[in-house]
Amino acid sequence: MIKRIKHSLEYLVDKSTRNKTSQAEENLLNDFALNEYQNSSWNEISMGNPDEVSQNIYENIQLRIGKKKTFNPYLKYMAAASILFLVGLGIYFKPTVIAEKQLSFKTSDTPKSIQLSDGSKIYLAANSLFQYPEKFQGEERKVSLLKGNAFFEVAKDKKHPFIITSGDIKTRVVGTSFHIQLSKSKCEVIVVTGKVNVSGKGQSVDLVPNQEALLESHKLTKQQADKAFLVNWYNTDVTLNQTTLKQVITILQYKYGVSFEYNNEHVLATPLTVFIKKDASLENVLQQINYITNLKFKVYGEIVKVD
Repeated sequence: MIKRIKHSLEYLVDKSTRNKTSQAEENLLNDFALNEYQNSSWNEISMGNPDEVSQNIYENIQLRIGKKKTFNPYLKYMAAASILFLVGLGIYFKPTVIAEKQLSFKTSDTPKSIQLSDGSKIYLAANSLFQYPEKFQGEERKVSLLKGNAFFEVAKDKKHPFIITSGDIKTRVVGTSFHIQLSKSKCEVIVVTGKVNVSGKGQSVDLVPNQEALLESHKLTKQQADKAFLVNWYNTDVTLNQTTLKQVITILQYKYGVSFEYNNEHVLATPLTVFIKKDASLENVLQQINYITNLKFKVYGEIVKVD
């Protein structure tokens, strides 16, 4: 049965590439391809973007047959669907790009760092989740920040761009350092060194040091970054001189992956100077603030209440 299905598919595809199919046969191919594509289960992390993959396969087919055939809107679906269909039948298929083994790096209540196979270093905030390949392969180095915040020190490699997916945006670099801060309502990219391209929701901006991109409410904007964020405070001691509680809370939110709740917003204007060691626990920092301001902090998982 499998051989018969495979033979019929190959026969019709061959006839189609030679412009020998009848309209009924062409419709049959189109319907089959679209149906398989719509009902297939595609792992975008390991197999890539389905539209991009199918378009690349379609273009390669055109180059191989040496013809400029009128573009059939369903032929590109057939390219991607055929992969999944043949795999489903148990027919061995080896793609030109070998699927990269994906690993996950998750933090609990303290920030941690990891070095990738290309030498890039990722400093992950507390309560964050990062996904990356065991070893980079292909023309691009692709990773994903699935939850939380991170600071990236990307190893320079002009031939292999480094691309981070975080929520609805993609950050593309060659070798640079920057923050990515991801929450349910927004995503921010703050550049410390080098050049960065940020794209999402059909929009794109280029950033240089001291600039940040913000995607919020489906709108991507570029603006100047707060100087307090232009250091890797995951991996260095930070002294905040004559600042406000609001500024301190902002950094604590990013570093420890928590959110603050307070009944009186006026406390945010409280002036203070705080020293945050790179390996300090959230509780130690809150005790320091409590000693200076007499404010009370209560930690409930990822929520800190201020009284």
